[in-house]
Amino acid sequence: MLQYKTIMLDKLKALRQNKEGKTKGSQDSQKCLIALDIGTEYVKALVGRVHEDDKIEIIGVGRAHQELTDMQAGAISDIGRVVANCDQALAEAEDMAGVNNVRTTTIGIAGELVKGTTTTVRVSRKDHEKEMDMEEVERIVGLVQERALDRAKKQLSTELGGKDVEIRLVNSALVGIEIDDYQVSNPVGFKGKTVTVRLYTAFAPMIHIGAIERVAKELDLELLAVAAEPFAVARSVIGNDPSGNMNAILMDTGGGTTDIAVLQDGGVQGTSMFGIGGRAFTKSIAKDLSIDFAQAEELKTHITSSAMSAMKKSTIQKSLQKTLNVWLGGVELALESFPVDDHLPHRMLLCGGGSSLEMLMDQLEQSHWYKQLPFAKKPSVQHISPDQVVGIVDRTGKVNDHTYITAMGLLRVGLDTMFTQDQSRTQAGLKERINRILSV
Repeated sequence: MLQYKTIMLDKLKALRQNKEGKTKGSQDSQKCLIALDIGTEYVKALVGRVHEDDKIEIIGVGRAHQELTDMQAGAISDIGRVVANCDQALAEAEDMAGVNNVRTTTIGIAGELVKGTTTTVRVSRKDHEKEMDMEEVERIVGLVQERALDRAKKQLSTELGGKDVEIRLVNSALVGIEIDDYQVSNPVGFKGKTVTVRLYTAFAPMIHIGAIERVAKELDLELLAVAAEPFAVARSVIGNDPSGNMNAILMDTGGGTTDIAVLQDGGVQGTSMFGIGGRAFTKSIAKDLSIDFAQAEELKTHITSSAMSAMKKSTIQKSLQKTLNVWLGGVELALESFPVDDHLPHRMLLCGGGSSLEMLMDQLEQSHWYKQLPFAKKPSVQHISPDQVVGIVDRTGKVNDHTYITAMGLLRVGLDTMFTQDQSRTQAGLKERINRILSV
């Protein structure tokens, strides 16, 4: 098996390298980014061309199927196989884009041990008559990150029965700053007794990050950023509008996990993940009908077919409903964990292949699952469409549904990171300075 993996990987690398003479110079690869969405069911690769106005144009798309043992609950379990799958998707995307030497990439990370939350720290100033400067803001932000790291370590240790887990910050975003309970967009120059900073941070175990770094190294890619996938989805719909005030629950249901992010007033309040996705529904059918996984997947995806008998359809629906009840319980628990000042947003936006299941959407829309949660009214439910993603346009005609939203969000995170690293474009404003502090 190991020899097979090595041969396949060598063939895929050769395919990419052989295109060099044919495609070199056809596009400016220095202005291109790769997004690599390593999902439990599929690897998706996007090649995006970055324009001067900070817009991204998708010029290449690739996809490769993952085997059952390649991933477990959103985390890489077979590095060799995942590398081969990623290389296949990249070769397809680069061939479509007409480039072969794009190396800068952003890769998503998911799984139940990826923790994202908003931390609030209130700091009393010794000299409240002194105007705040950027150095003081940086110190306060650093303090918030330290507090968030300590909280994440304690949470993971508790969940793992006291085991100490090494973790790393993967994403951080400024939610808001107040001076003496007055909201400000830029605290520099203000006087005041207390400063309150709200910062979203996401942490992941080093063992998961290490696997992603190994994949990037094997593919000869420059890893620009590792992004918590619900954060990437949030970035896809928020964009760079400083006055944006979107309120929504974002839900990415993939093959192995469901990732949830809550947005309030345009800021990420927190993210949560649990290990139930599309494959759990397929496995339920396989078990109840005593068939293999491939047959069960075929039945699941064709459950609305008129060719299927009513008896078989009823049997499959009963099997799916059992897992759906457990999945809804996971959604409720996740939403209960979000600290909200008033009510949860009533707008729910879904993406990911697992959310393609019609019964899942029907259950969210028609059942009373939300009654015990702090909703002001019944949630409205819809899929995120690619044209709702801010600042990213598809030129291939291939990015045409909700299954590519996470990959599009990873392109946005890559652009954010490129911006903070490009000193020639960085301005003197608070947002740019804070972004440099938060860049990881």
